Amino acid sequence: MLQLSNAVSLADWEIEIIQIRAQGAGGQNVNKVASAVHLRCDVPKTALPDFYKERLLALSDRRITREGVIVIKAQRFRTFEKNKEDALQRLAELIRNAVKQDKARRPTKPTKGSQRRRVENKVQRGKTKAMRGKVEP
Repeated sequence: MLQLSNAVSLADWEIEIIQIRAQGAGGQNVNKVASAVHLRCDVPKTALPDFYKERLLALSDRRITREGVIVIKAQRFRTFEKNKEDALQRLAELIRNAVKQDKARRPTKPTKGSQRRRVENKVQRGKTKAMRGKVEP
C-alpha cells in the first residue's frame, strides 16, 4: 500500500509493477539481470478521490498517457528492490505535486522609496549620457 496522505492511499492491486531489463551501458550485469522496473497506474480505475483524479488527468506530463495511465520507468539502481522503491516514491511525488495548491499571488505596489530611487537613477543616467556628446572647441 502506498500512503499519499493521512486519508488517501493507493492499494497494491491498483499499481502494476513489471520487471524488465535495464537499458544502456553497464556490462554483464545489465545484460543478464532484469533489475529495471515499469510501474503502471491506471488513474480512472483507482480508488483515489475524484479531486485527485481530475488534477492528475489535467497535468501535461509525458508520464501520463491519453488514457490516463501513469507509466514510470525506474532503472537508476542495480537491484530490483531499490528500483521498485524509487518508482513508488516518484509516483507518490507526482500525485502529491498534482494536488498541491499554489499560493495565490497578491499584487503589490512598489514602495515610495524604491520609486524615488528609480527616478534618481534615471536622471543620473540621463546626465551621464548627455555628457557623451561631441566636444566643441
